[in-house]
Amino acid sequence: MSEFTDQSAPGSLPSGFDFSLSSRNAQLTSDSKNSGINMMAKKTGTTIVGTVFEGGVVLGADTRATAGTEVADKFCEKIHYLAPNIYCCGAGTAADTEKTTELISSQLDLLRMSTQSQSRVVTACTMLKRMLFRYQGHVSAALVLGGCDISGPHVFQIYPHGSTGKLPYTTMGSGSLAAMSVFENEWKEDMAESEAVDIVKKAISAGIFNDLGSGSNCDVTIIRTDGSVDIKRGVLKENPVEPLRAMVNRSMKFTMASGTTAVLKDTFVKAKKKVEEDEMVTN
Repeated sequence: MSEFTDQSAPGSLPSGFDFSLSSRNAQLTSDSKNSGINMMAKKTGTTIVGTVFEGGVVLGADTRATAGTEVADKFCEKIHYLAPNIYCCGAGTAADTEKTTELISSQLDLLRMSTQSQSRVVTACTMLKRMLFRYQGHVSAALVLGGCDISGPHVFQIYPHGSTGKLPYTTMGSGSLAAMSVFENEWKEDMAESEAVDIVKKAISAGIFNDLGSGSNCDVTIIRTDGSVDIKRGVLKENPVEPLRAMVNRSMKFTMASGTTAVLKDTFVKAKKKVEEDEMVTN
């Protein structure tokens, strides 16, 4: 406790500066240097969910793609097509999730032409898990697989190392804990389609507002047992661009016309050629 602590009010909590965590931070820094492991900030990225209802499956995802600390895409499509009756949400590296689902989609297409039958959801799950296990997690794709076949609606979660689970509802991505809290509180068996869509939208919103890397809009895909599919993009716009754009618009009085600042001197100096350095680079 610092010397600025106020002890004038008996029975009250101490006030002022508190340096009680400084020794802990120093110890953590020392441990990280000794172990050779650099302590870095956690990078966050995506919220994807899936749930079954009485007549099908509802998948949901946010639409923010990040490149480090920058938002690379505000309308990224994270719910990927696998088959006419199967779709897959992807979290992780955008290129890995997209190309992985494209590869499995083409294999399912060839299998349908060979067997002349509808694709099974468990078949897509098996293909995905075998591929991801082969690469031992180096393909950064965490997936929520959903679809309907002759045995009913199904939702699978698939981890980047290839482990899978069949669940009535699941969440993945860095916003998965916030989304899971919504499902754990409100999910019930034999929900109607409107109830399933509402809970998916609420779960994605929880991820958007509680995870730094999740954001922008909410996409929803509904796959029904009758074979129909409804793809809804931007059903929720939690981070609209228009208000932000209005905030950053500058007044015209700050726009300086060309020639406002006088140029007093303009000199051009030709750089000397350094042959030695050029030879070192090319050799």
